Amino acid sequence: MLPALIPLAIVSLVPFGYIVWMSFSKVSLVGGVHMTWLGVDNWSKMFSDPNVLSSWKISAVFFGATLLLEMVVGVGIAILINEIIFARNIVLSVLLMPMFVAPVIVGLLGRFLTDSTFGLYTWGLSHLGIGTNILGHKSSAMATVIVMDVWEWTPLVMLITLAGLAAVPKALIEASSLDGATYFQRLRFVVLPSISGVVLVALLVRAMDAIRFFDIIWITTNGGPADATKVIPLRLYETAFRFFDLGYAAAIGLGMLAFSIIFANIFVSLLEKRGATR
Repeated sequence: MLPALIPLAIVSLVPFGYIVWMSFSKVSLVGGVHMTWLGVDNWSKMFSDPNVLSSWKISAVFFGATLLLEMVVGVGIAILINEIIFARNIVLSVLLMPMFVAPVIVGLLGRFLTDSTFGLYTWGLSHLGIGTNILGHKSSAMATVIVMDVWEWTPLVMLITLAGLAAVPKALIEASSLDGATYFQRLRFVVLPSISGVVLVALLVRAMDAIRFFDIIWITTNGGPADATKVIPLRLYETAFRFFDLGYAAAIGLGMLAFSIIFANIFVSLLEKRGATR
């Protein structure tokens, strides 16, 4: 495997090592790339920077809200579709459509629908007597980008859960029915425990993507209003490509990587306890 491992190491480990080196340096782009060793200055700045800490808090709100909604709605829809006998494939095809739309297109669509001048949702809210500047207020802007992400990626959770539901032994369900269990009792004590490992996998997949969420927010709010939706990936982008502080941006990026690794290890350990990794 060495001939394959060497190119893989070159295209992955070498850039990673370069980013680690950058995180301990001040990078200057004047007259070429020049690095000045700073030690742990970038890292200590990251842990004390109020702007970065604020972005992490915003990311935590977005992270928790999207995962909760996508898991609850996705699993619920999957259970409903699993009970459908006729036209199941048609219903499934329609519900999967948002997942195949590019995130940039989702952001553009959401921006047009919520535009304060000609947006369809704005028009509907104005007739209900509700404020129309959806993306101009902190709470409504955050709620809007959360709903956009939930609309796009709930079908993925639904699809993974449907695969788990298809693998639930019918003999268990039939046996519980013969024992007098109601539908909700079968759902609680038979179906949900049987698909818990699959649901954890779906949660892990969405969690790894949610921490890197960028496209929709960049297109719709650009982190505003007043940095209300400036999640940590946007803060990283601005630090690197607006202020050109590449060393500090490298430290922020590695902090995101560390969070992802820790979160993934927690879920893998949960899966191992349930025997879902075998």
